[in-house]
Amino acid sequence: MTRTVATKPYDDQKPGTSGLRKKVPVFQQENYVENFIQSVFDSLDGFQGQTLVIGGDGRYFNREVIQIALRMAAANGFGKVMVGQGGILSTPAASNIIRKYQAFGGLVLSASHNPGGPHEDFGIKYNASNGGPAPEKLTDRIYARTKVIDSYRIAEFADVNIDKVGTFEAGGMTIEVIDPVADYAALMESLFDFAAIRAMFAGGFTMAFDAMHAVTGPYAVEILEKRLGAAKGTVRNFVPLPDFGGHHPDPNLVHAKDLYDLMMSGKAPDFGAASDGDGDRNLIIGRGIFVTPSDSLAMLAANAHYAPGYAEGLKGIARSMPTSGAADRVAQKLGIGMYETPTGWKFFGNLLDAGMATICGEESAGTGSDHVREKDGLWAVLLWLNILAARKEPVKAIVEKHWAEFGRNYYSRHDYEGVETERANALISGLRAQLTSLPAKSFVGLTVENADDFSYLDPVDHSTSSNQGIRVLFEGGSRVVFRLSGTGTSGATLRVYIERYEPDAAKHGIETQEALADLIAAAEEIAGIKAATGMDVPTVIT
Repeated sequence: MTRTVATKPYDDQKPGTSGLRKKVPVFQQENYVENFIQSVFDSLDGFQGQTLVIGGDGRYFNREVIQIALRMAAANGFGKVMVGQGGILSTPAASNIIRKYQAFGGLVLSASHNPGGPHEDFGIKYNASNGGPAPEKLTDRIYARTKVIDSYRIAEFADVNIDKVGTFEAGGMTIEVIDPVADYAALMESLFDFAAIRAMFAGGFTMAFDAMHAVTGPYAVEILEKRLGAAKGTVRNFVPLPDFGGHHPDPNLVHAKDLYDLMMSGKAPDFGAASDGDGDRNLIIGRGIFVTPSDSLAMLAANAHYAPGYAEGLKGIARSMPTSGAADRVAQKLGIGMYETPTGWKFFGNLLDAGMATICGEESAGTGSDHVREKDGLWAVLLWLNILAARKEPVKAIVEKHWAEFGRNYYSRHDYEGVETERANALISGLRAQLTSLPAKSFVGLTVENADDFSYLDPVDHSTSSNQGIRVLFEGGSRVVFRLSGTGTSGATLRVYIERYEPDAAKHGIETQEALADLIAAAEEIAGIKAATGMDVPTVIT
């Protein structure tokens, strides 16, 4: 039986860069989930009888929303739903399932790297048939629909046992509960030299992988320990928990401090890595050295040919605008295209679909390739392992040789989290008002060469995305970028990106914050960050 239920719209269901993210109690409001899912379905065409993929990162409220989504998919006319066992599907695994089985699209239930729990974050994101996040024109349609929705459709049937792999019929629709890991592991085995990595582990190579009690735990255990032969216990915190064990599942130097401390100690294994809540981000640390995400992108691109899946070379590299220019120099040497996009993986999708780029990355610890249409944390870790197995050098040697060849981009991101939204917006508005007057001015001995608000013209569909971040470019190639993040659920996060290029290898040993000290001071003078945010220091420095 299918019911049509009357409802009233909510005014706060505008999807951000990665879908709709709110606190769990917000999603638990009457019809809140139903309104948004129905708005997604109402914004799609031609899905009758087609396949929908559903899965998430296992966070609190995941299971309840899956049951709602199954009933609504049946009522709206989908022919089949593929759902990850236990409600689990990492974001890159969901992208792979959509692509491999030619599904119409998918609902990914995650708030990525944000905390989980009864009073923490939840999210719903729609991914299109290419496996990537919905493009802006579709999220705009979804938001427009949420503002006027007056009813939703839902089938009535008992909860489906999503803990048992198998196929069921309910509400006139087929429901297939799938092993969430198998297809993804097979894809990784097709891209990387598993035999070489196995031999490296057999030869005594050691590793620590922190799954942060998030979604990559089952994937990492299967691939690293079972298929590649890493020692049992290599994967830590591998059981996905609804509240991520009370921790913040963001693989940065603050929230993965235990791993960082281990890698900087005398007991460090050869390689350290971590992934986030939904498995799309990565942290790479060698013995005695942290590899910034911007550097990691450049080094993976420069060494990708060591992996069988990329042996024929790269078509191009893409990076988000705030990401450092380290990858640009690799693209130049390889003689391939380099694309600078706004933040948000959906902007890479067009380039990947058009065959213009192979590897993409963001400074926020997201790296991936054309194997799926999402960033992929475990993929980045496996590519690093493939490179280490092929080069037979430690991470630190690879990093230092890269800097010697290409120069070093000293780079840091300062986050000011939970800023009152009005104050954050006022800071950005104030910067926009200064854009025309900044050039030729000097701050802390640094002269501004140019300043703008980044705008992107998509080379594939020719769409324009404006107001993507304030850039202040200094003479000599250094820069500071100011941007408000769209991934949080309360207040605003101001991100300040600071970068200096240093070609002289003799100057590559300076501590990062010291190397950037004058730029950090210039950023404060230009934007008045302390006064605007009420914070004397950033919440997080990466």
